[in-house]
Amino acid sequence: MKAVVLAAGKGTRMKSELPKVLHEVAGRSMVNWVLAALKGAGVDETTVVIGHGADAVVTQLPPGATTAIQAEQLGTAHATKIGLAEMTLSADDVVIVLPGDMPLIRSETLAALLSVHTTSGAVATLLSSIVDDPTGYGRILRDDGGAVTGVVEHKDASGAQRAIQEVATGVYAFSAGVLRMRLEQVTNDNAQGEYYLPDVIGLLAAAGQPMAAVQADPYEGLGVNSHEQLAGIARLARSRINAHWMSEGVWMLDPDRV
Repeated sequence: MKAVVLAAGKGTRMKSELPKVLHEVAGRSMVNWVLAALKGAGVDETTVVIGHGADAVVTQLPPGATTAIQAEQLGTAHATKIGLAEMTLSADDVVIVLPGDMPLIRSETLAALLSVHTTSGAVATLLSSIVDDPTGYGRILRDDGGAVTGVVEHKDASGAQRAIQEVATGVYAFSAGVLRMRLEQVTNDNAQGEYYLPDVIGLLAAAGQPMAAVQADPYEGLGVNSHEQLAGIARLARSRINAHWMSEGVWMLDPDRV
């Protein structure tokens, strides 16, 4: 199993010189939480796509980590292409693509994503979440039989589609051959002039190629775009770590303060 971790962004809203993926949660950088989850899920080859603050990011990665440089940030589809170029892939290989700022993602969830992808016959499998307030998120579209038919961005969604509470997290498993082919068809015909990975899902839907989705706990799909969000995720991480140790018999008088 292979993976591409998208870690090239600056994180402008963080208002920090430190690359976004190097901000720490519970004593570990966000990108290293993601890498640990991938390893635990059985992924044996990962490329980290870096850009802003590349030198600093490299120093914080595990020894021998494979990196690819996105010198100009032209979108997530562009970054994915750069990451794939560093890999030796067969058409049947499975590739997970995910953000480097998702520190609460669990190995078990990624393993479930891979399992569904390899057993369902899908060419793309999305990780989704059910959220109370889906504002701003891409909505997962399904047909009457429950099969995934696409993702519609919030700004493009109809009133009925905006009522959908199942949202895309930005984590995908793809069949490598199909991913490479569809990446070549993604355009930058949008306001930002960038190449976006979710457009691959639209291309697959238009071609009638089969897709699947796996639902994760909402907190696992949380990313970080501000220090306020970072603090919230850090609280969730500490709570999860403390709950684990208490289940192992460790006594904590006030786990919310540890």
